[in-house]
Amino acid sequence: MHDVRTVGAPSMPRLAAASLAGTAIEFYDFFVYGTAAALILGPLFFPTFSPPAGTLAAFATFGVGFVARPLGSVLFGHIGDRHGRRPVLVFSLMLTGASTVAVGCVPTYDAIGVTAPLLLLVLRFLQGLGLGGEWGGAVLLTAEHAPAERRGLWSSFPQVGPAVGFVLANGVVLALSATLTEAQFARWGWRVPFWAAGVLAVLGLWLRSSLPESPRFLEIDDHARVPLAEVVGSHWRLVLLTAGALAVGYAIFYAVTTWSLAYATERLGVSRTVMLACILAAVAVQGALTPLAALLGDRFGRRPLCLTGCAASALWMFPMVALLATGEPLPMFVGFLGALVAFVTMFAVIAAYLPELYEPRVRCTGAAVGYNLGGVLGGALTPIVATALAEDGGRVPWGVAAYLTGIALLSLGCFALLPETRPVRVVATGAEAEAAAG
Repeated sequence: MHDVRTVGAPSMPRLAAASLAGTAIEFYDFFVYGTAAALILGPLFFPTFSPPAGTLAAFATFGVGFVARPLGSVLFGHIGDRHGRRPVLVFSLMLTGASTVAVGCVPTYDAIGVTAPLLLLVLRFLQGLGLGGEWGGAVLLTAEHAPAERRGLWSSFPQVGPAVGFVLANGVVLALSATLTEAQFARWGWRVPFWAAGVLAVLGLWLRSSLPESPRFLEIDDHARVPLAEVVGSHWRLVLLTAGALAVGYAIFYAVTTWSLAYATERLGVSRTVMLACILAAVAVQGALTPLAALLGDRFGRRPLCLTGCAASALWMFPMVALLATGEPLPMFVGFLGALVAFVTMFAVIAAYLPELYEPRVRCTGAAVGYNLGGVLGGALTPIVATALAEDGGRVPWGVAAYLTGIALLSLGCFALLPETRPVRVVATGAEAEAAAG
């Protein structure tokens, strides 16, 4: 057996802060592309398309990042289950940061023709590959150090990272939008947030350089030789259920932060600055509420909060779309906030819930693959499908609301088939959780 290095309670704030910072930086990289896709990439990289078709094409390159994420979870999950959680954090951050900086350097279609969108596609794929590994490593390193009775709380800090990354990404774009002319923003301003990713990546690597390895990983005697094969062979149903369960969270988040931005600026004539401010404020509140929701998960269980969040999502999608269609800042903010509160009710506890469902020897692969497959189902398709549905509707795109409600009901059914894992009530190994799930 490996020698286990113990980590005292005072180390938990440092571990949580480093995990939060890393996920914030990597999600900054991922989100800044989504914002650019909604606002500017269509005319710059697909100028021969009509404006709606150009937006759809830009969202298609956006979706490629989600397709790459499960592949990244397989690649980095193998490293995490075979060689430790810590190396995953370093290599995934390097890959995502480098590819994001490179996006900011790609010449436009007018300069190099069709090569420009092809380069965009490749770099977006590499972004997704890195992010697919990031979540599993950051969450497991925190969750496997945390005391069982507060695992939900400490594991929620990496889940705050996406909100922080989004606020950073959109804050930079908002500042540039407010200070540059349309011509300046189109010529060079949109590139600045991508270049800033390089500075953030260096900061993240410095923060993670001294993190200790997970004690739970060091206790494992027989590491899985091929973690993916073991996950597919023994836990395939659990993977599919978790992917379906998480789809609604991705669908809601990217409907709010990506599709609505394009829809309101193109179809409703809302200014880019107003939309970014509304979305930014709603996501900031969501991030602040994440630890509170995680504490409720430690108190009442993971599964009840997930079921509540799904049900609230199903009930709120039609009001959210109606509020968006007003084009007025306050109603739009209320619509976005309601959706993101439902979202965070689920996703605040997911960082504790998913690892608890899998046995430690394949936990990095299993949890990350399920998490990122949910991103393909909910995140990759939602901006594309919603944009297409909105084109066929009137001022209020009810088809988008129906689509999001359907995903919420699908996820509700998947969560209903998953077991509870809260340690104070159930001491469950991955094998027991799998048996309870099916």
